[in-house]
Amino acid sequence: MSNHVLEFPGGYTRSVGPVIGRFLSELRDGRLVGVRTRGGRVIFPPTEYDPDSGEAVTSEYVEVGPVGTVESWSWVGEPLASHPLDRPFAWALIKPDGADTAMVHVVDLGPFERGAKPPNFLKAGMRVRPRFRGERTGGIGDIEAFLPEVTMINAPSRLEFDLKPGHALDRFLEGISEGRILGHRCDVCGKVMVPMKGLCSSDGVPTTEEVEVADTGTVTTFAVNNIPDPRAPAVPFVSAYVLLDGADGAMLTLVAGIPADQVRMGMRVKAVWKPREEWGATISNIRWFEPSGEPDASFESIKDYT
Repeated sequence: MSNHVLEFPGGYTRSVGPVIGRFLSELRDGRLVGVRTRGGRVIFPPTEYDPDSGEAVTSEYVEVGPVGTVESWSWVGEPLASHPLDRPFAWALIKPDGADTAMVHVVDLGPFERGAKPPNFLKAGMRVRPRFRGERTGGIGDIEAFLPEVTMINAPSRLEFDLKPGHALDRFLEGISEGRILGHRCDVCGKVMVPMKGLCSSDGVPTTEEVEVADTGTVTTFAVNNIPDPRAPAVPFVSAYVLLDGADGAMLTLVAGIPADQVRMGMRVKAVWKPREEWGATISNIRWFEPSGEPDASFESIKDYT
């Protein structure tokens, strides 16, 4: 057996004709164009004859896209040296807006390790737009790849403001700075509100009688969060309403020290305080609540607070 090579050292030159030539010239200039058939359809990429009827197309060229829709796709998890990208990508059938036919091209979904599975957001119906090369020569490779249309952004943001807590909340934070959790008892219904607000939410009357409650309590309801929060120890984390012992209203706080999927209604918890030298007049003196090891409270005891 012997190896044979067929090579055109100067390149293989051929005429592309007026229709394909117009398409490639427009690509060189960063535009996508199709051609209209006598039946009114827009063929993209353009061909000299209507693939349905065989009739010659018109001389009416139509700019399409550049945004298009993925109609079908095939994932390449292990690219070869001959592939257009050196990382996992998708071959996709893409129909630009304004066209009636589609073309096959590359969809670049970002940096994936070799062997990676296709991402969940790769699907038929995904909107994409072309990424043109900086230097174009009038070939289909002038489109380096198609990229997913941007649907979300992550913009850093920061807002600084001063908040005057008012007399009741100021007194509550003063108690926190001393390692105590204070509430107000209502003279009408006798309920203890924590944090104190200076007003009973049930009766609407002013409250002034201070009551110190325990830093232990019961989880009445909770939510598992998957968005990072600087106050939380890790993601996912749990935010929960905790009914403190001696209080008649649940307080929103973090729960840690246990996997998120093991937090439950009725779980008994206790406050985890920062070192005393880090205390200030702020609720963040309490890092979070963690399981106390006590038996769970019954649903009957918390049903009015869920």
